[in-house]
Amino acid sequence: MLDTSWLKVLAFFGVWAVIWLPIAFVVSRLVGWQLNQTLIPKQKLILLASLYILTPLIVEWKIKVENLSFADLGLKLQPSILISIIIGLFLSLASLTIVFTLESVFSLVSWHWQNSKHLLPLLVPILCLSLVVSLVEELVFRGYTFSTLLIDYPYWVAATVSSIIFALLHLIWERKETLPQIPGLWLMGIVLVEARLVDEGSLGLAWGLHAGWIWGLTCIDSAQLITYTPSNKWLTGINQQPLAGVAGIFCLMFTGIVLWFMKGFH
Repeated sequence: MLDTSWLKVLAFFGVWAVIWLPIAFVVSRLVGWQLNQTLIPKQKLILLASLYILTPLIVEWKIKVENLSFADLGLKLQPSILISIIIGLFLSLASLTIVFTLESVFSLVSWHWQNSKHLLPLLVPILCLSLVVSLVEELVFRGYTFSTLLIDYPYWVAATVSSIIFALLHLIWERKETLPQIPGLWLMGIVLVEARLVDEGSLGLAWGLHAGWIWGLTCIDSAQLITYTPSNKWLTGINQQPLAGVAGIFCLMFTGIVLWFMKGFH
């Protein structure tokens, strides 16, 4: 017999899927994508938008049905959340800087500084997109899913399970590329839950961390600033995906350790 929290979580994702799948079918036809094809960035972005635009509606429905508030899910609209977001952005960008510096020192990546001219026009649009995507995912996974599981389970179980769900649902997109990232995505979920704990239940720090990682990596990728050394995929990431390599795991572990010390000084 499933606990009440599990039924609530299943209902959340079930309703989301039932509403989105017909929309996804229509959108996929409009963008010319079929299930057996690889998604190009533009197609993925449009499909992602069609999925995430439903999130406020689904969350609002669950809040009304379960007599919750956005504050219960960690979205506390106070001035302090802006500070937490900025700290999260700084910490995530610092962790990426350390990782890419180490990769450069050990000749695991090659930099194409001539492409830096393409970076400036991308900074603000990608930051805005990163903030939206990370807000949706934090609200769903570290917000609703984690908070709901916490009703029936200990903290570590709720953190582990919500992070597993977070990782596995990424398989909706580009399964071949995503599969090697599953352990890294799970660890990312754990670190982001830790960020919520450090931030006294607020999603601000986790939101900033998540957005910073997306922002930094997407800017580097979009501007084509680096080339990974092919012979060291296990270090830099399989299929050029940092979370599928030692470097990405190190980045997350470093962030987790910093958060642990932040908790001690909080």
